[in-house]
Amino acid sequence: MKTHLIAGTCEIADVNKFLQTLRGIASGYGITVQAIDASKTAGNEHILAAAEKAIRASQRHDSISDDLGMEILLYASGNRQIKKALSMGVRTGRNEIVLVAVGDEIPDGAISELEKLVMVADVTGYTREKRDAITTFFGITETEIAAVGEEKIPQLVLERVALMGLWK
Repeated sequence: MKTHLIAGTCEIADVNKFLQTLRGIASGYGITVQAIDASKTAGNEHILAAAEKAIRASQRHDSISDDLGMEILLYASGNRQIKKALSMGVRTGRNEIVLVAVGDEIPDGAISELEKLVMVADVTGYTREKRDAITTFFGITETEIAAVGEEKIPQLVLERVALMGLWK
């Protein structure tokens, strides 16, 4: 399976309508599309690792959710609780998001339609501005940060993504 990320900002007036649009694009092209709040992402590697682990779990029939998009969100959140994973989804208003498209092939038409939904920008990477949101969301302690260094926060997030598969 292939994975394609589209990141940027967008204004969402109605979350349900936005998600319905994503579902329409996904079903029209035979792919899965998941929207993730980029304010809690620690880089493309974080999202790609989550997608890869979710795909693998789904292929092995070892997933928590029957829905691949939800499984991606669970892994991205580093948590097996759907309620917590959903808090990594989009909300009404201005959003920094990453759209994760997964399929055997990701057609150019799908990418084009998804890109029209966002003002493409690099919003997935870890920044100091995201520090508090990320450390709180992923339960990263000051003790951990002191042990490995501030610059390793993205690796601590990847560790949570990797461990999520073991907590099932």
